[in-house]
Amino acid sequence: MGWKRRWTGRAAGTGLLLAALACNRDSGDCSRCASVVVAATGDPASLLPPLAQESVARDIGDQVFERLADLAPGAAPVDEGAFRPALAASWERVDSLAWRFHLRPGARWQDGRPVTAEDVRFSFAAFADSAIDAPARPNIAGITVVPEDSVTVLVRFPAPAAEQLYDATFHVRIIPSHIWAARPASTWGADTNVADLVGSGPYRVVEWRRGEFVRLVADSTGPQPPAIRRVVWRFAADPDAALNLVLSHDADLLETAGSPDRQARVLRDSTLRLLPYASAAYGFLGFQLAGEKAGDLNPIFGDVLTRWALALAIDRETLARSVFGREAKAPPGPMSQLLWIWSDSIRVLPFDTVQADRALDAAGWRLPPGATTRQRGSRALAFDILVPSSSAIRRQLAVAVQAMWQAVGAAVTVTAVEFPLFQECLGAGKFDSYIDAWLDEPSARGLKDQWTREGWSELNYGHYADPAFDALLERAGRAETREAAGRLYRQAMDTLNADVPAIFLYAPANAAVAARRVNGVEIDPYSWIGGLRRWSVTR
Repeated sequence: MGWKRRWTGRAAGTGLLLAALACNRDSGDCSRCASVVVAATGDPASLLPPLAQESVARDIGDQVFERLADLAPGAAPVDEGAFRPALAASWERVDSLAWRFHLRPGARWQDGRPVTAEDVRFSFAAFADSAIDAPARPNIAGITVVPEDSVTVLVRFPAPAAEQLYDATFHVRIIPSHIWAARPASTWGADTNVADLVGSGPYRVVEWRRGEFVRLVADSTGPQPPAIRRVVWRFAADPDAALNLVLSHDADLLETAGSPDRQARVLRDSTLRLLPYASAAYGFLGFQLAGEKAGDLNPIFGDVLTRWALALAIDRETLARSVFGREAKAPPGPMSQLLWIWSDSIRVLPFDTVQADRALDAAGWRLPPGATTRQRGSRALAFDILVPSSSAIRRQLAVAVQAMWQAVGAAVTVTAVEFPLFQECLGAGKFDSYIDAWLDEPSARGLKDQWTREGWSELNYGHYADPAFDALLERAGRAETREAAGRLYRQAMDTLNADVPAIFLYAPANAAVAARRVNGVEIDPYSWIGGLRRWSVTR
């Protein structure tokens, strides 16, 4: 899924926030109450897991709804020993195609009804329903779920694969069939009743004021009620406004401070602290490889030697650290620092402007006497970088790349457009190059949508295609051990980097902001606030 956040709504006023935190019958005995406020950018469209699109929607949903099992932070999905019990207390492999899951004894929905194997079957069917079109739908294609009794389910796969346990647990949050089964799936998105957001997790939703806040309270019926009794997500219009909520002490937590100058603002406040953690994001500059007519190559970027030369001209390490701070890195391919296949042994092109000049000469791009722009025949080495105007960071990166390419004789412009138009241009192939960013999931198989021939209809906007890369990626996804999969993924990255369909610019590290009154904070980079149930506050 792309690293795209919906920036809508307005921040709640102080009066509304105080009202949201006021003790009432939903929150239990006030003498035991402890509350935190989370600052977030944008208002989610839905909190129901199959419909959740935005990161903030998943953050909130992870407090309310459970997976069958959770993957340990930083673990590889092929490692079957890295999964922890959640809604399922235990599981075992039946054969090469099936796993059996046993639900947690006494597991109940927040309305008191027992969680059953039918709820699990129903949830997988909902995530696979084309009428809902959940983002995870392709990842569970072909999986069948069969209740064996009221608390046992058999999850069967269409073919042997190393990441079956991951696919059975990571993508699907379990939702109550007794609430949603009787309603047409096409109507779920229009349901605004928070009473229907019933989960089995540690918190339940009690109030949602669109564009302002969502309020959760700890579910007192759970086996281990959280120490933090109430949580409010406060929605800001943009990252600066979200940071200001924390700096003004109107919020306690923020997913990431952002750039080094923003982090410095946090460090000047002795009541706040920064908590560094690996980011699941990576950013890149993608080339348009296709020509205007079907089957044609782009007159500039269709030439791999030209792409090599342009990549050699970019000082990726300096660029990444100057924009994101010293913990940022230039990735060895399309991956975040968090993705388990990251390896320094993957071959990448160095920063070498001398070699860049030679490669451009070899590709036929000559610099006429007295000119500043190279030409090949009648065509100038001139092109555009497309970025969304809503991202100051991507504009900053584009300007820096523009200067580096101008130094080797390329005439480069930067065009910033509103985000909906940016997406429209990418989908229609109306760009020369573009800067984008994506969020990894723990499995590297998501690279298929971004960089294979099959991904042309998904996220592979530049229409890169290489049968050797596609085959290596497919084999890596079927590998049965971490070692075998890692070796094949590294070979795939070597192949991709040799083709240079993109320049992989940065893999940042995040720094969450937390008030010092919040204790025991440990961050899972794939769900930064997922451990909230184990945190506490000093009152």
